[in-house]
Amino acid sequence: MAAKQVTKGSADLLKRWLFKTSRFNQYGLKSDDMINETDEVKEAVRRLPDHVYDERAFRIHRALHFCMLKRVLPKEEWTTVDDADNHYLTPYLNEVEKENEEKKEWAKK
Repeated sequence: MAAKQVTKGSADLLKRWLFKTSRFNQYGLKSDDMINETDEVKEAVRRLPDHVYDERAFRIHRALHFCMLKRVLPKEEWTTVDDADNHYLTPYLNEVEKENEEKKEWAKK
């Protein structure tokens, strides 16, 4: 029982350390904003609701602007660990991946 708590605590500490060292939070980005854009990701982004798509575009545009200026956002606008773990794109990406797997299965037949 104690070993599980230590492991969970260690994992949480490691997660927070990795989050802080990645520095994307200083630009207000979420973890799903940092996913490499493959064809599947592009399709998942296309399927996002308009307001979520606009929020993503704003975050990325703002991050690029501040990066170009070699500055970061004020600390109160940084993304927190909890905000960054809000995976808004992942459900759509999983759906696209399942559809692609189905297409491959149908192509085999």
